[in-house]
Formats: sequence, C-alpha cells, structure tokens
Amino acid sequence: MNGEVEPVPELLSPQNARFLLDSTEAFLFDCDGVIWKGDKLIDGVSETLDLLRSKGKKLVFVTNNSMKSRRQYAEKFNSLGIAVGEDEIFSSSFAAAMFLKVNDFPQEKKVYVIGCEGILEELQLAGFTGLGGPEDGKKRVKLKSDCLFEHDKSVGAVVVGLDPYINYYKLQYGTICIRENPGCLFIATNLDAVGHMTDLQEWPGAGCMVGAIASSTEKKPTVVGKPSTFMMDFLLQKYHINTSKMCMVGDRLDTDILFGQNAGCKTLLVLSGVTTEAILQDPSNKIQPDYYTSKVSDFLQFL
Repeated sequence: MNGEVEPVPELLSPQNARFLLDSTEAFLFDCDGVIWKGDKLIDGVSETLDLLRSKGKKLVFVTNNSMKSRRQYAEKFNSLGIAVGEDEIFSSSFAAAMFLKVNDFPQEKKVYVIGCEGILEELQLAGFTGLGGPEDGKKRVKLKSDCLFEHDKSVGAVVVGLDPYINYYKLQYGTICIRENPGCLFIATNLDAVGHMTDLQEWPGAGCMVGAIASSTEKKPTVVGKPSTFMMDFLLQKYHINTSKMCMVGDRLDTDILFGQNAGCKTLLVLSGVTTEAILQDPSNKIQPDYYTSKVSDFLQFL
C-alpha cells in the first residue's frame, strides 16, 4: 500500500453542477450513448445543449465512431433538430486522415480502408486515395489451389474502423498489405469493444475488427481515437483553451473518461450508454471520473 486514497467520483448535484459549469469553458461530448443511441436522440439533450450555449460554453463533439465523416455527422445532428457545424465535430474518421497528413504520408501511396464511407470521405478531403470500404463488403475470396490473392502494392497504410460489412476478403486484403507492403502503416480509429449502433442494444465495436487484423499480422496498431491524445492535440490547436477548463462528457470509462484524464480535463460520466453504476463502482474498475450522473439532461434540473 502506498497510502494514496483512491479518488471517489461525485454524483452530480446542484452544488457541484454549478461549480462544474462555472469552471468549464468547453464541454467535449461523446455521441453514441451520450447524445443519441442509434438514430434516437436521448431525452433532454437538445435543451441541455441550448442551455450550455446560452451560458457561453463552447461545445465540441468527439466521437470514436468512424462510420461517418464530419459532414455526415453534422447532417445527423441537424436531422435530429440540433444545429451543429462541421468545425465542432472531431470524429475518429477525421483523426485517421489527419494522422496521415501530419506524418507526411506520401500522396502517391494509397490507403486501404476496413470501415465505412466516413473514413473514405475524410481521406479524400485530406488529399489521399482510399481503397476498400463498403464496396469491398460485396467481394468474396476463392480458396482454391494455385489461386493468388492480388493486392495493390502501392497501399502504404491500412485504416481499420467500425465495419458492419466486414468479411474475409477485407481481412485478407488488410493483412496482406501490412505483411507484404514495405513500411505499410496499421492505423486503428479506436478499440471500442461495443457500441450503441441502435437504441435497444449494444453491438460489436471497432475493437473486434482491429483485433482480427492485429492477430493476423502480429502487429499492434497506432490508435488515433480516444483515449489517445491525438485528437486532443488538434482541439488544443484550434481552440487554445487550457485543458483544465475543459470537461469531457462520455459514457465509456476506458475511452471517454480516460481520454479526458490523459489530457488533464475534468470528466463527467453519464450512465445512459455502456457503463452502469455497478461497473463504475466495481472494485476492479481503476478509472474514476470526477463526476457521474444518469444522463446529460440532469444538468437541466441542477442549473
């Protein structure tokens, strides 16, 4: 024992909610399980965001879900009645493209995508050529003798994200690029185990797709989404707000809350997504937020 006392998260109350509001300039929100579940808005979210904006708070939406681009996420917000601009959204699809850009990935090299349209769109906006994605979900392999699986030898990176149409063809393509193309990068948007793809239940997350490629290549990926601080570096460049004046609001301990803690932000866990109060209070859990509450809209009754 080193004598240190484990921090105990505070249940959100009128007193600490006021303190949190007054001491925070920017609220960073996860989306799945916090703002919505699938295509269904969580009760009270719109009014809560309006309240925070009326108090002069900066709102940023930081999502590990790579299925959509920033443009597509802005469209989703607007379709649910929430006005959010593309510049307020930081998705892991965008982070993957920016990782390649800041690391001077050669534009003549191609990027193979195990994932959705969001990654392909962000790659294109960043000036890169993406292959694969949804189109390869229709392709099948031929497991026959003397049948060589052909791949593009100019692929210099494989990006793996959430892919509802993953198949053996994509797994082989990504594997062979990483194993056979010299210097080919292996990038993961995130390692989430599960996520709320629909409002009624959790579904396998990008972590299982990344795990498949990590196993077949015997390599570890570079992770660009939460809890990696890569996205936080971009946030700090854009907003110039000290992380001590930021609060990360999320439903996952191992991504959202850890992301905020790694960066020095205040953290608020909401129990509207994948984390239950039982998981939070389990003795084996070592990731403790500063505050926790049932859902984002609890702010309404406290402020």
